[in-house]
Amino acid sequence: MRFHLIGCSVLIRELSDAIVHSPHTVDALYLPAGLHDSGAKPMRERIQQAIDEADSFRYDAVLLGYGLCGNGLVDLRSRATQVIVPRAHDCITLLMGSRLRYRSYFDANSGVYFRSAGWVERAAEMEEQLCALGCSASESDLIAKYGEEAGRYLYEELTRYRRNYTKLTYIRTACDDGANFITQARAEAAEKGWRFEEIDGDNSLFRQLLSGDWNDDFLVVPPDHRIVASYNEDILTAAPGS
Repeated sequence: MRFHLIGCSVLIRELSDAIVHSPHTVDALYLPAGLHDSGAKPMRERIQQAIDEADSFRYDAVLLGYGLCGNGLVDLRSRATQVIVPRAHDCITLLMGSRLRYRSYFDANSGVYFRSAGWVERAAEMEEQLCALGCSASESDLIAKYGEEAGRYLYEELTRYRRNYTKLTYIRTACDDGANFITQARAEAAEKGWRFEEIDGDNSLFRQLLSGDWNDDFLVVPPDHRIVASYNEDILTAAPGS
């Protein structure tokens, strides 16, 4: 079979490893890291554009190397080809290898922030994305631009998430070939005053996606159907296009 993979470049190591082990022909397109930071609508539009471009070729399936990612996949559809997507809230589920393991870890570790090799090495790219959005501006910059009251309010809102984290967990996968990534993640945790933990990841979802082994951990979206958030343990479902 012939697949077209559309994936996040944060996962390029794990997805590329899965391509190497796939028995199928795979064409891959990696979109910029941090695309989800631009918001669900821009993310959806960019991925939909890539799906539409793939529709003109005779692929057996379009594979999405993404999780739901803040509803960035909602309403995506293909006119001519089935779309396959992991049932995952975000890439952390993919890196951990299952929805169950992600949920168990998340429930036991409140206030946790995650890093992986891809997150560390693409940090500059994602920072550039945030700068374009104005999300990394300093408090003084925002005050100068919007005035004292509005500037302080915006800074509080944009940095609120930082106060919710107390721990950084580094997910080490089989594609993590350098301890330098771990060292950088540990240093980031120390700088922010967070606890640090290193855990083993699992590449099984990546390899299943690229091998065509689409069990209940994957949503198969038929042509002329769209992706819908299910708000239950399935995470995603498919509905007829409208």
